[in-house]
Amino acid sequence: MSRDAAPSSGRRSLTAALVLGAVGAAVVLFAAGETWATGSAPVAGAHEPVSVSGKAVTGIPDALALVGLAALVAVFAVRRTGRVVVSVLLAVCGAGVLWTAVAGASGTGALDAAAAKASGLTATTVQHASHSGWPWVAAAGGLLLLCSGLIAVARGGSWPAMSSRYERDGTPRPRRAPRKAPDPEAPGEIWKALDRGEDPTADL
Repeated sequence: MSRDAAPSSGRRSLTAALVLGAVGAAVVLFAAGETWATGSAPVAGAHEPVSVSGKAVTGIPDALALVGLAALVAVFAVRRTGRVVVSVLLAVCGAGVLWTAVAGASGTGALDAAAAKASGLTATTVQHASHSGWPWVAAAGGLLLLCSGLIAVARGGSWPAMSSRYERDGTPRPRRAPRKAPDPEAPGEIWKALDRGEDPTADL
């Protein structure tokens, strides 16, 4: 592989991880606020419609998306072992979102709780339950987060860190050489030193 190919590949993987992670987290957060399931609760001989959002069904995808987003940012703030750990965390968050979203796609626990609240009877269960496609949208967002984390684990070692532009070659910046004391025989140099706030007699 040529010298130009390696940095180019690193930039592509970096861009892919950033886009996948950011889009994935945004999709999960949006989907979690939408209606995941609807049904009806028997109330005084009638049926009252009830519905629950993703956050009511399970708050885990929403929380994991936020953690994953923070991990995505942290990937660029750490190096070496720390970067691997954060990258794994990002992947785990994606997998957790995917798992819990799929599990919540057919659950009725939150609907039963909503039906019981609507009827005022704790034993009330929901009737005519139906589920929307939003849990699967959240699962897709979790998959994007998972892919972002896996890319970071595999390729993150070649990515720059936030401080790399200050330490391009890993060597400390050279210290500025001390100024030469002004020549006491040259009054102009003494005035220039005074203008700079220096003591022209310090090195005499």
